[in-house]
Amino acid sequence: MLLMGALVPHAPISIREIGGEETKKTAKTVAAMEKLAGKVKELAPETVAVFSPHGPLLEKELPVRGGENLQGNLRRFGCSLSWSRRNDRELAAALAAEVEAEGLSVAVPGGEAAYGFGMDNELDHGVLVPLSFLPEMPFNLVATGICLQPPEKQYALGVAAGRAIRKTSRRVVVLASGDLSHCLQPGAPAAYNPQGTEFDLLLVKLLRENRPEEIVRMDPELVANAAECGYRSLVMLLGVFEGLEIQTEVLSYEGPFGVGYAVATITPGAENSERRLLPGLLGRKAEELASRREKESPPVRLARRTVENHLQGQKLLAEFELPEELPGKAGVFVSIKKHGRLRGCIGTIFPSQANTAEEIKANAIAAAFHDPRFEPVREDELEDLTYSVDILHTPEPVRGTADLDPEKYGVIVRKGRRSGLLLPNLEGIDTPEEQVAIAARKAGIDPGERMQLERFEVTRYY
Repeated sequence: MLLMGALVPHAPISIREIGGEETKKTAKTVAAMEKLAGKVKELAPETVAVFSPHGPLLEKELPVRGGENLQGNLRRFGCSLSWSRRNDRELAAALAAEVEAEGLSVAVPGGEAAYGFGMDNELDHGVLVPLSFLPEMPFNLVATGICLQPPEKQYALGVAAGRAIRKTSRRVVVLASGDLSHCLQPGAPAAYNPQGTEFDLLLVKLLRENRPEEIVRMDPELVANAAECGYRSLVMLLGVFEGLEIQTEVLSYEGPFGVGYAVATITPGAENSERRLLPGLLGRKAEELASRREKESPPVRLARRTVENHLQGQKLLAEFELPEELPGKAGVFVSIKKHGRLRGCIGTIFPSQANTAEEIKANAIAAAFHDPRFEPVREDELEDLTYSVDILHTPEPVRGTADLDPEKYGVIVRKGRRSGLLLPNLEGIDTPEEQVAIAARKAGIDPGERMQLERFEVTRYY
């Protein structure tokens, strides 16, 4: 029986034994968590399920903690508090079965087997901090980590969890552990980005107005730029309530340390077939993919098809007609993103192939499979990838940052054999000084070293 769900933060500093006087700065969060604890006590759950972004993290499989008992402590935060709860293995097994019935993957290792999945047997603070606010009651625990699925599949994982919960006679409360943006102000854990505040305020607004579908369909670029850690947990939680009327209430929101903390509850109501959002989410995903493919430019289509053909063992049926304005030869950068986050970017400053089409193809392969920052692209993620292609104009030397404009020009920095390049018009880079500093860092050039600067324009295709 599904009793209630809640979005809860997991800031250790909100625990007085850890934060001391600093805990007072999280007074709204503490008060909201204490109010939530009162609600949980009234509901008297037999099991509490927690989705934690700081638990095990797998690419495709939902990690569910196995074993007889689930325990952990907060010693690494200078606190002697510890917890031990019996694992509701029956509900965990039912959850795993429903995930597989949904056509998704799950991992439920326990004991030494957990280490084979990169899973620590100790509970993480994403579980322990919320538990520290709950009353001492004899409930069992189900704890999961997070997998890196797109939002509609993350929602589908929650749908599977909700089915498992509603099929059991147990009284269950579900917590989505997660902080919001980590970049709300300078000095925050992530570099300041005004989109952090935009993300937090929009998410809290959508929660208050009970608009779950719009939360699942938030702009992936906005989510990525917010540097959050709670979005996937929340999307899973929303899926738990598939097919039910719900009431949402935001108990608090604040960001005293540059990290957003929100406490919100979701209360289930009557069944309502019109509240089955998953079919529509999957349908829109397919429509958006078709629309994106229809609108993509010829250079982008060539880059995408090259990557897909490489993985699927096909050949390009015919050469694509590229725009006439493209130079016969040029340097090219191919950028690949997944859910708003960079997945690969490789390019050439000067042409190295017979023509621009071959340059695009060579750099598409390099970006997808040979960018040392990322694992090679897999076939099962092709539909989630978006591409852009930058055709570089000839670089020209400049005397200093006064001749640069990060929106219009890319920059090349050189010191001897070391060189670094940064494309123009990149999110979060607003000044020439920032642009040069990042390019120099990429080249391994210290800030105090004298360096040569060049600028170049690009034609960007989507």
